[in-house]
Amino acid sequence: MDDWRDHAECRNEDPDLFFPIGTTGPSLHQTRRAKAVCERCPVQESCLNWAMESGQTVGIWGGTTEAERRLLARRRQRAERRFS
Repeated sequence: MDDWRDHAECRNEDPDLFFPIGTTGPSLHQTRRAKAVCERCPVQESCLNWAMESGQTVGIWGGTTEAERRLLARRRQRAERRFS
């Protein structure tokens, strides 16, 4: 079975890049660098979906930060309630 991770752009990057400590100063630059890797990744959507489904609460996944994933989760929950 083909694993999306085998095609991830980040597989050749330092994993620490995707786990900035903090949300200010140098961490903002690190977050931008990590997101730039995600932007050119052919499996960005699969990565984000996996992170959302598995509840990843730290790090950059699918080009999103922890806060961005929380916002996406809230939006999905509201949409599900609206259509159920």
